[in-house]
Order: sequence, then structure tokens, then C-alpha cells
Amino acid sequence: MAWPFSRRTDGVNGTALYAAIVAEMRRADYYRAAGVPDTIDGRFALLSTLLALTDIRLGQGGALALERAPRLAECFIADMDVQMREEGFGDPSLGKQVRMMVGSLASRVDRWKGAIEHDGHWRDATVASLYRDEPPGEAEVATGEAMIRAFWARLESSADEALVEGKIG
Repeated sequence: MAWPFSRRTDGVNGTALYAAIVAEMRRADYYRAAGVPDTIDGRFALLSTLLALTDIRLGQGGALALERAPRLAECFIADMDVQMREEGFGDPSLGKQVRMMVGSLASRVDRWKGAIEHDGHWRDATVASLYRDEPPGEAEVATGEAMIRAFWARLESSADEALVEGKIG
């Protein structure tokens, strides 16, 4: 059995793509220019947004992308388990918290599918996905939307083989 964070980076276990998404999430522009709160909740919102978009893109791909898509979710679950333990959550509440995070990711996938299918919904999806009930100023929201659209364009321009290896446009 290969653990999610083993040293394999050939895309089979999803770690290369997950690492690329985490690297994207760590770009300072999301927090400075787009106004995503640099908090645990803000970082989670951005990570789950980027993961949702990546999951949608993999779902639009060929057999390789479809085969590897579940590995990305497994990496997310394993990472959230580690993060929650580091934050001090114990076993009795850990499963519930991770399930809530997975549910939040699933709702973002649904929201972003709608935004992608109906181009006019990108702003609403951006606000709900990144800022929840406390969006920053209009300029930051517009920047956040532009950055998410650019990430989506990079995903769309990436071949399945490149994506599963963690190479996003």
C-alpha cells in the first residue's frame, strides 16, 4: 500500500498534483491583492477552491485524469487529518471535522461547476468560495475572480499527463 505522502512523484498517488495546488495556494497575491484572509479558514477556503477546480478539470479529462482524480481527494483527506491533529483535535472529533471539510470541498465542486457552465456566475462563486460572508472591497474581489479564472485557464490548457504529474500550465 502506498501512503498518500510517500516519495513517489509520478502522479500515481496524487501527491505531485496536490503539492502543485498547495504551492499555488501559498502565492502571496491571493492574500495581498485578492484579499483572501491569511487565516486557517482563509487558507482552507483557497485550498478547497483550487482543489474543486482541479477536480472538475480532471473530471473533464480522459481515462488517465479520471483514474487519478480520487487520489487527489485522498491526499486532501490525509493532509486535513494531519493539519487537524497539529491543531489539537483528538480522535473523537477528528472524523467529524474532516467529514465537514470534505463536505465543504464537495459543495465548492458543485458551485464551481455551475460557474464554469454559466460564465456569469464566476463573481458569485468567487465570493462564496473565497470570502464567505465577509468579502473585502470590490477591487480585491475582482482580483480574486481574475486569479481564479487564470488558474482555471491554466488547468484547461494542461494535458492530462502533465496535470497528474503536478505540472499546471
